[in-house]
Amino acid sequence: MAVSAPGAIMDEDYFGSAAESGDEADGGQQEDDSGEGEDDAEVQQECLHKFSTRDYIMEPSIFNTLKRYFQAGGSPENVIQLLSENYTAVAQTVNLLAEWLIQTGVEPVQVQETVENHLKSLLIKHFDPRKADSIFTEEGELISDAGYQGEITSVSTACQQLEVFSRVLRTSLATILDGGEENLEKNLPEFAKMVCHGEHTYLFAQAMMSVLAQEEQGGSAVRRIAQEVQRFAQEKGHDASQITLALGTAASYPRACQALGAMLSKGALNPADITVLFKMFTSMDPPPVELIRVPAFLDLFMQSLFKPGARINQDHKHKYIHILAYAASVVETWKKNKRVSINKDELKSTSKAVETVHNLCCNENKGASELVAELSTLYQCIRFPVVAMGVLKWVDWTVSEPRYFQLQTDHTPVHLALLDEISTCHQLLHPQVLQLLVKLFETEHSQLDVMEQLELKKTLLDRMVHLLSRGYVLPVVSYIRKCLEKLDTDISLIRYFVTEVLDVIAPPYTSDFVQLFLPILENDSIAGTIKTEGEHDPVAEFIAHCKSNFIMVN
Repeated sequence: MAVSAPGAIMDEDYFGSAAESGDEADGGQQEDDSGEGEDDAEVQQECLHKFSTRDYIMEPSIFNTLKRYFQAGGSPENVIQLLSENYTAVAQTVNLLAEWLIQTGVEPVQVQETVENHLKSLLIKHFDPRKADSIFTEEGELISDAGYQGEITSVSTACQQLEVFSRVLRTSLATILDGGEENLEKNLPEFAKMVCHGEHTYLFAQAMMSVLAQEEQGGSAVRRIAQEVQRFAQEKGHDASQITLALGTAASYPRACQALGAMLSKGALNPADITVLFKMFTSMDPPPVELIRVPAFLDLFMQSLFKPGARINQDHKHKYIHILAYAASVVETWKKNKRVSINKDELKSTSKAVETVHNLCCNENKGASELVAELSTLYQCIRFPVVAMGVLKWVDWTVSEPRYFQLQTDHTPVHLALLDEISTCHQLLHPQVLQLLVKLFETEHSQLDVMEQLELKKTLLDRMVHLLSRGYVLPVVSYIRKCLEKLDTDISLIRYFVTEVLDVIAPPYTSDFVQLFLPILENDSIAGTIKTEGEHDPVAEFIAHCKSNFIMVN
């Protein structure tokens, strides 16, 4: 058993000198860097003093000190004499004693515990919290100075020192911006966790992103990240609404700020505060529309206007609809912090669409057959992005009811057909549509028999194929690839997906698509098992095309 730490067993006087030399160990490199310009005689004297301390030859800073000493013209003879005279071999003595104990029959584990417990008691007795804090603070700054900000995003040290935190924040934010939308899901959680470490880190980060969001180039991307972090904080049970409002334009409109803050804190809309906002946004000089474009606030409208069974005061319903439509459709032009125009051209039509779909979705007397009769109306209204989001939420809440699919008789329930229309009209909603389809695909529908479950999953796969045909290719294929690799999906469903995809695709293909899709076709459970009519074999044709046009990377 080797004990590498010098001074594992020591007297109190020695422990004090070892603690002091710890500072030298941490700052050894800094001493070397700052040595230039010092008087050579002073440097030699300082180094000789260190060489004369007990067991200095065992200290990590020995090489830096030797370097400084020789660069200042020091004599090797003095070094050799001092280091050898003051070498008492504490660590080696501990190792020797430990070996003797083991040879006398004491268990190695017991010997190790004896040494560790003695060292622990000395550490507790002589521990200096302030000195320890200074060491860790310095370490964090040294790591940051060395350019390793990306390596310490999960370390609490980064969140305690402003200079270190600001560097780590800058590096992490740049990584997210460079990664783009496709890597946001991977990069964002760790960033949001770091920002939400405490109130001080959250405020600092959001204030910085608030300033960056004003930039013409890349400002909208930073605003999106800030909003995602707000959502993360909310999901973790933190009420950051006051910070959100303070960093926006709300501070200039105290009545609006109070109304918004009350609803965001409670997580629910109420007629009194909605009336305050309605009066302000129907006045001749309304507040900036940005004031009500807070994602958490807009989510509350989704729940009030589109959630099945939600109750809303009929006398105030038009106010709710007006504010949501205003936030979604009004366009303002600003120059030098002054609003020069307000475009409300789409406000009336957006309000009408929201009201129409609200009446259809929240009418508990309308069944699936009545909704089919209203499909053309729904399709027209879905062209408005805010309505499409409301319908998507409504579909999610409706089909997530345990008995929903048990009561369906149509091969493609109307609610799932609406997802196809949303996918067709709104590219930005593709991730949310896939997220819902995946949730339904992985849900245990125990109330259905085996064949009904397979048919339902085929219907869901049809929706995924449609999503793929509208341009959301890689995420859909990537999900099916994971299903195949995890071996938790009926192989007949994978074959069904492959067949449907081959029906809707044609060359040229991107390399990324081929790298994802070809291994699915070449899987032993898929290759050669898909039956085709006549001589046309789309599987073989696709594989042949890929082999002749692409270099596959494992």
